[in-house]
Amino acid sequence: MNQRKLLSLLFAFCLPILSFAQAKGIDERINDAFEPISNFFGSLIFFQITDGVPFVLVLLVLSAAFFTFYFKFVNITKFGTAINVVRGKYDDIDKSSVPSGANVNVVGGDIVDTIGDESKEGEVSHFQALATAVSGTVGNGNIAGVALAIALGGPGATFWMILCGLLGMSTKFVECTLGVQYRDVDENGVVYGGPMYYLSKGLKERGMESVGKVLAVLFAIFCIGGSFGGGNAAQSNQATIVLKDLLGLESTGAGTLIGVVLAFLVGIIIIGGIKRIAAVTEKVVPLMAGLYMIACLYIILSNITLVDDAFGQIFSEAFSPRAGVGAMIGVLLIGFKRAAFSNEAGAGSASIAHSAVKTKYSASEGLVALLEPFIDTVVICTMTALVIIIFNNGGAFEYGGADGVVMIDGVAYEGAGITSKAFAAYIPYSNVFLTIAVVLFAVSTMISWSYYGLQSWKYLFGRGPTADLVYKIIFCLFIVIGAAANMKSIWDFSDAMIFAMVFPNMIGLFLLFPVVREQLDRYLTAIKNSKA
Repeated sequence: MNQRKLLSLLFAFCLPILSFAQAKGIDERINDAFEPISNFFGSLIFFQITDGVPFVLVLLVLSAAFFTFYFKFVNITKFGTAINVVRGKYDDIDKSSVPSGANVNVVGGDIVDTIGDESKEGEVSHFQALATAVSGTVGNGNIAGVALAIALGGPGATFWMILCGLLGMSTKFVECTLGVQYRDVDENGVVYGGPMYYLSKGLKERGMESVGKVLAVLFAIFCIGGSFGGGNAAQSNQATIVLKDLLGLESTGAGTLIGVVLAFLVGIIIIGGIKRIAAVTEKVVPLMAGLYMIACLYIILSNITLVDDAFGQIFSEAFSPRAGVGAMIGVLLIGFKRAAFSNEAGAGSASIAHSAVKTKYSASEGLVALLEPFIDTVVICTMTALVIIIFNNGGAFEYGGADGVVMIDGVAYEGAGITSKAFAAYIPYSNVFLTIAVVLFAVSTMISWSYYGLQSWKYLFGRGPTADLVYKIIFCLFIVIGAAANMKSIWDFSDAMIFAMVFPNMIGLFLLFPVVREQLDRYLTAIKNSKA
């Protein structure tokens, strides 16, 4: 099927939805239909081991702590080594072992990962991998997720986000090392990797082939759900919120209309294979990420006298929130949940992208990957939190708003809308900039996650063009659902899908972490010998 037919099919898919969006209450109808699905998966994945404490978060945090201790605080002791790897200090010992001519960045004309930079020789350097991967993770989790965490849990949630980010560095090191170690290269030189492969191939090495296959299938199913939720619906939801706010769209069906436009745009890229649009996105998103951080720094430095008060609130309310011990646990859980959503450590998705990097030492890419949660959560999420807390220094809104909605000057704000309001207080026309940033981050994240989900879809249903097309059309449908449904339903579903990936992935990490130890020792020995 050629590109023209594919795009015609996509247009035919969008047209009836566009027409239906004129009907009264279409957004509400979509939300009413989707909310029970969201509630079902949320209750299933976040089952509680005690009052208010979901097992999956305990698993995530304790696992990250275990890996941190087992690898002797690799997130701290090997931080300098990771920086040196990124700087290219050890490039001489880290040459490619992937077959010459391997097509690791484009499959069927689509951008296939968040680390798609290549030099003229087709080699992906560690610096390029980190820079582009970080630009892919810096997005609406940092803008909307942080605002949601603070709106629900107050400044104290920031402390637990930072702690989760630090611990998550060790988890990401383990899963990305395994992702490279057990990746698969087909007869055409295309690289496939991620938990599906280290679960099936790694556990087969340990005589647990059947267990590995079951876990790989479960992960693939959950990853597809994660691509529809956190990597898709949550992104279109936040893009819709800021667009409606900027354009003053309150009419019935406005969310659905925006969703259809976004679905068509993303569909052109992932179905039509329009590489030029995707290439532009790859260049613009890092620029927007850089401008976003500069804007945060400007606001923080312009209010430097309030920074110590902001940090004081972050630490004091992390351990002694207004409502006592029960509230402290709630704030802790909110912080951990939003941090895990932002940096995806433990979910395994990052290893899908990093598997495509050319390297001979799998641990080298694991070390590079551990820097991502630090940059994404410890640095950038904290910057966003400081901006919002400084903005609220005069009591612009009350923390603990129901479902993350707060009232500012008599108007309801949620997610990215709160961050936008905080920016607007200090930078003229920043609402326009932040709207553009949110939309671009949303589109780039959807493109990246369409690859994650598609790789899992291929693992389950084969690598044929028909199976690919079915996945991409369903993916576009969830863009519309995300734009139309309310924020709580979408984020509850997105959290459930992302955190569902943790269960099979963590089993694999616990069974295979000795391999990571071997590969780390192998790489450190190579570094030591190179100095001799």
